[in-house]
Amino acid sequence: MDAAQWQTFASQFPQLSHRQRLASSELLRTSAPQAAAVVLIEQTALAQLHCPSCRSTHFHRHGQTHGLQRYRCVPCRKTFNALSGTPLAHLHHKERWLAYADCLLNSFSVRKAASKVHIHRNTSFRWRHRFLALAKTDRPRCLHGITEADEMYVLESQKGSKHMTRPARKRGGRASQRGISNEQVCVLVARDRTGQTVDFVAGMGQLSKAKLHACLPAVIDHDILLVSDGHPAYPVFAREIGIGHAAVNLRAGVRVRGTVHVQNVNAYHSRLRGWLQAFHGVATRYLPNYLGWRWILDARRILSPESLLRATLGTFPHLTVT
Repeated sequence: MDAAQWQTFASQFPQLSHRQRLASSELLRTSAPQAAAVVLIEQTALAQLHCPSCRSTHFHRHGQTHGLQRYRCVPCRKTFNALSGTPLAHLHHKERWLAYADCLLNSFSVRKAASKVHIHRNTSFRWRHRFLALAKTDRPRCLHGITEADEMYVLESQKGSKHMTRPARKRGGRASQRGISNEQVCVLVARDRTGQTVDFVAGMGQLSKAKLHACLPAVIDHDILLVSDGHPAYPVFAREIGIGHAAVNLRAGVRVRGTVHVQNVNAYHSRLRGWLQAFHGVATRYLPNYLGWRWILDARRILSPESLLRATLGTFPHLTVT
């Protein structure tokens, strides 16, 4: 229901009788959360519904299961529902999914979200990464115009690993070596002047030309102007793929030369780094999920739990690129 429909609906509240108010309150208290999630799931899946086993769109209704319509595929005879083949398949408590999506939009910790939605903390952690599995892929396909690129480094973390290669750190910890080393993960961020942003977990240690070649060519236009700091890998990379390049000498105190600066991407780094601190060391294997989560919040295209649930199923808001 959009805002205009809600206003029309809400304007009729004063006309409800006492019994209608009691009935409405009871409906909201009991079946509404489950029903709202199921209706949203069914509506989202309907446009792209197909058999997850053979990809056929030739199927018929075959009863219901866990509140969802069940289907049987005619060619392969297998059954499926709207969640089959999605990250949310086989998860329980659908009536709590919208509340949990709201926790993600508010950047709640695993334990705070678990307490808010009344689930176990392990379930909260599993739901976090299931919800982000597809939502994190909603990224700009190509950056245009003046595009700033810069790298940041986060400490490598083996949090949650059963077989660690070093002693565990406490609450994030610190690197044993000074400067940039193989104890740190390179996160490359590129952002154009329209605010469209892509980021990559480029690998361990210092940024290199090879890492730039592995990340950027597929997501930048051929006629962009790549703006960076004074790192020597950027001009070599730009020359090799045939794009324009300009640099600012931050070490010499030169931060802006007309339209040449990296302040937008540095501001994004600052927001990202401050947001990550609340998690006390993100496990490196889950870092792409957190980068996608941060982009969801920063882009502000997904503003409601309903939109996030749709994105979790692979249906995203339209992304406008100028």
